[in-house]
Amino acid sequence: MKPPRTPWRSFPDAVLLTAEQATKRHRDYVAAKRGDAAAANSLVAGLVTDEGIGAARSLIQAVGNDNAFVVAAHAFEHDGFNAIPAALAVHLAKRLGLEWDARIVQTNVVCHTGADGYGRLARQAAFQGNVEQGRPYVMVDDFVGQGGTLANLRGWVETQRGNVIGAVGLTGKPYSAKLNPTKEQLHELRQRHGTELEAWWRDHFGHTFDHLTQSEARYLARSPDADTIRDRLAAAVRPGGDGVRR
Repeated sequence: MKPPRTPWRSFPDAVLLTAEQATKRHRDYVAAKRGDAAAANSLVAGLVTDEGIGAARSLIQAVGNDNAFVVAAHAFEHDGFNAIPAALAVHLAKRLGLEWDARIVQTNVVCHTGADGYGRLARQAAFQGNVEQGRPYVMVDDFVGQGGTLANLRGWVETQRGNVIGAVGLTGKPYSAKLNPTKEQLHELRQRHGTELEAWWRDHFGHTFDHLTQSEARYLARSPDADTIRDRLAAAVRPGGDGVRR
């Protein structure tokens, strides 16, 4: 089964809490990425500021939901289970007076850390778990790169009739905070690669281009041609084809 996605509509920009370099240089970062819960808690506590909490609170208040669940994009990496998303979810829930919902979990290993854009696109995160119908959810991840993991987490929650109201990342690329692609970007992507690639994309990934994130759409639009996209995606899922930046 292909991970579901839902239309972005007027989805707000993700809130990024701290700078990428500050996160990766933190003394607890590597251990936290490898599953050390104590290191993840220390990392989050040391990097999340009152200003960041205020930005997350403003995101929730803007849509008028103070009973949201916080849900984490649990990630499996080459070195083990990434403990940062869960630590961040618990921290945010406590600081914002919300509940952390640990029932929704990632069900596959995608190994996105260090992967290039094709590797991230080829290996889509899948989720399962109980969703409360009508309940608002705030998604949390440690790093927002292309945003595909958040898109798939949102897709799972919303196809199970939950309501995702926003996303918070510990860090990420500032341009990736804009998850909703513009009409101009989608037009450029379709003009550059044609309707045939979009039909192929729907058959392989279960959704059309308007379900991509802004960063995914930009990456594909900058790819040389449709054949390169298909070839690189196929290579990324073959044994030994890790799609790592070189």
